[in-house]
Amino acid sequence: MKTIKLLAIFLSLAVLTWNCASKDAEEEAKEEPKNGLEALQKLGEEAERMSKEGPKETVDPKLLKELLPADADGLKRKEASSEKSAAMGFGVSTAKASYRDDNGQDIDVNITDVAGMGVALMGMAAWSMASIDKETETGYEKTTEYKGHKAFEKYNTQSKNGEISVIVANRYIVQVEGRDVEMDKIKSVLDDIDLDKLADIK
Repeated sequence: MKTIKLLAIFLSLAVLTWNCASKDAEEEAKEEPKNGLEALQKLGEEAERMSKEGPKETVDPKLLKELLPADADGLKRKEASSEKSAAMGFGVSTAKASYRDDNGQDIDVNITDVAGMGVALMGMAAWSMASIDKETETGYEKTTEYKGHKAFEKYNTQSKNGEISVIVANRYIVQVEGRDVEMDKIKSVLDDIDLDKLADIK
């Protein structure tokens, strides 16, 4: 059900921006949007690219499932699954796993393939369009880099809930969410995912 909702989100974004005007400057396309107007312009550019190239096939979700860690830094894996959904020629492949112990520590890992569709990336990882660095008395959230990939971190020091998400090869979104765990534990789980191998899957 969650995968279907995600699919609906980026399909909606694609429809809304399908007829937007765009530019053909390749170097400009590589730059991050500096404001909301530029972000919308990029959506238009991506929509036009999609209309020219047509939809791309997402990978077999079982290949993504093979990359899920056997355990999460000591937490046993309780379940793992993979799924592929498609509508209007556009698809999403996902693999996910849940890890937990008897003390309430809980970690979820999700690997999603949107086949390089920038509209989908922007819809599912809005932080990829921004530069964020926020700190409060109870935690922080920021955009950063992880092993050369654009990433986003968020952590609450009181609840010990947090997440880290990474974009790989401009098509995969890897997300590790933890509850009642230290941020180092969340990052340790991400370290166990072979991002180089993921980037090579086509």
